[in-house]
Amino acid sequence: MARRSADDIRQSLEEQIVEGQWKNGERLDEVQLAERFGVSRTPLREALRMLAGSGLIELIPRRGAFVRHPGVVELVEMFEVMAELEALCGRLAARRIGPGEMVKVSAAVAACEAALKTDDTDAYYLANERFHQAIYQAAGNDFLTSETIRLQKRLRPFRRMQLRAAGRLRQSMEEHAAIHQALQAHDSEAAADALRTHVAVQGEKFHLLFSLLENSQAS
Repeated sequence: MARRSADDIRQSLEEQIVEGQWKNGERLDEVQLAERFGVSRTPLREALRMLAGSGLIELIPRRGAFVRHPGVVELVEMFEVMAELEALCGRLAARRIGPGEMVKVSAAVAACEAALKTDDTDAYYLANERFHQAIYQAAGNDFLTSETIRLQKRLRPFRRMQLRAAGRLRQSMEEHAAIHQALQAHDSEAAADALRTHVAVQGEKFHLLFSLLENSQAS
């Protein structure tokens, strides 16, 4: 088996946890996982630290790593905060974005469009992360950028999960187009509103996310 990086291991475990392959409170055996991934315990432990940072596992000294599924209320609260952080980033970015930063945003939009054409959810999500992070950087506020990226990483598996639903990639792309247009027009309020709507888990998206969560945890 080819050796895998800590980030590869983190992504695999992240998907397995969100898909319900590990129960809430279940202990992760480092020896078994190291054998499964064909790695030493050093990259595995780094991957576990990454997952602890995203809140999907809890590291307990002298006991090990335990799976932690966030509850519905906690997820809703995180998405509410994320939507407002993204709205603030969009508002500031629309005022401050320069030509070089706009190139990065536009390139990420084009990459999302290419992934949509091939229905490649993984490629779309990677381009989607670049799109959002380009906006965070364009906001011109380092503290805001770091805090927003921190929460983005914590919500990564759940935002990724939403993209698997039928029609969600195309809907997301339409929302990206509205955000992109607002940034190009330097319309701060339109950019804020478009990003808030894009990220907020309300109505149809609320039911979609939690039906996916229930199905994964019941499997």
